[in-house]
Amino acid sequence: MSAHALKVPTKRRRVPPRVPLAHGSTLAQIASLALWPLALIAFIHKTFVTPFNGPETDDFTTVISALYRFREGIPVYNEQYWQVDPHYLYSPGATLLLSPLAWLPEQDASRMAYIVLNAIAVVCACGLLTKLFDLPLSSPVFPGSVWLLFNTESLQNTLAFSNINGLLLFLEVVFLWGLLRRHPWLGGIALGLAITIKPQFAPLLVLPLFKKQWATFVPAVGIPLSLNLAAWPMMTSPEDFFTKLMPYLAETRDYANNSITGMAAYFGWSEGMTWFWRIFGALVVGTALFLLLQWRHTEELFWATTTTSLILIGVFLLSSLGQMYYTMLALPMFFTILLRRSVMHNPMTWLGMYFCLTLDSWKSEEFEWFGYTMENVRGTIGWALIMLSATTMIVVWTVKEKPWTKPSPSTQVHKPSRQPYPRSYQDEN
Repeated sequence: MSAHALKVPTKRRRVPPRVPLAHGSTLAQIASLALWPLALIAFIHKTFVTPFNGPETDDFTTVISALYRFREGIPVYNEQYWQVDPHYLYSPGATLLLSPLAWLPEQDASRMAYIVLNAIAVVCACGLLTKLFDLPLSSPVFPGSVWLLFNTESLQNTLAFSNINGLLLFLEVVFLWGLLRRHPWLGGIALGLAITIKPQFAPLLVLPLFKKQWATFVPAVGIPLSLNLAAWPMMTSPEDFFTKLMPYLAETRDYANNSITGMAAYFGWSEGMTWFWRIFGALVVGTALFLLLQWRHTEELFWATTTTSLILIGVFLLSSLGQMYYTMLALPMFFTILLRRSVMHNPMTWLGMYFCLTLDSWKSEEFEWFGYTMENVRGTIGWALIMLSATTMIVVWTVKEKPWTKPSPSTQVHKPSRQPYPRSYQDEN
């Protein structure tokens, strides 16, 4: 009898067949199906529920009251600036720009329109960033970014306090679109409107400067100048802006202020210690921005979005007033996680994001002092972690790649690296 005849057949293990994902759908499509309802319900809740639950701060009443005074010919800057109530901080040009809100029939209608407009602007900013990163709106990135952003302290308080940060984020993204898509007039108009409302956006003019997009400067500088000149004769006692408001803005308040000077006022730092940390912060920011210039031609999407966000975070830290809900304006840098090179590929950056953006409250009845202090300083900690980790990564890349040994960008042809990571998703779409 042969050996083959004596061999006892063994029972083979059955392997269950693999079930296709939703009849052949890709993982990205499944993620989109899951994220869209989450994004929609977050939008509804933060836009139509949270702002009407009696927020602790009401910025809109301050704004609309000033706009009513402007409409009725009453001095706009006539507030008691020594009080801790929210104050109207906009220039005459911004007052003229926002004045249509005062012509709506009721204050409640104006506030509702203001909140909805800011919420829609945030969604549009997320969609525009998705397209800027060469991804279709059908990708999970769009609803995912909306859902995540609408579950942050920054967005929730922007809408609950009825602030204008949503519109400013949209203008910032339009500026980046104009810069990167070679539409300098569009970018300049968006930046000019943003500067009119918040002059803190003025440092972003360095981006078109280094890209030599001179046309951007015409509307970016002309719009704020024109609006302020036009508003001046229309306003009663416009000189109060310089004699009353500007001195107040030059002071540092010790509440709801996450800037370095705000922390100094809160903890009672000496002047020398305050200047030490401000100079140190300026050196960190300056180092990052200077070294980022090496990628302005080869990886301009990474350069523009990261530079914009780091400039704004630097302004928040180094100016006299930095409020934690400003962090949403750094959204373009957060999107760079989709790129092969990104300061978001670092756990410390994400830890900083947590401190700045989380809805978690650190207030504690058991550890009262620690909890109260942590809640007041976590924005500063978050911005500092983001800035330090980003600068460290940029320095490490520079040392490893040694750009000073490479040919000048003007002597070689570059193909901008705008391909999101990974390639596989975009290839299949």
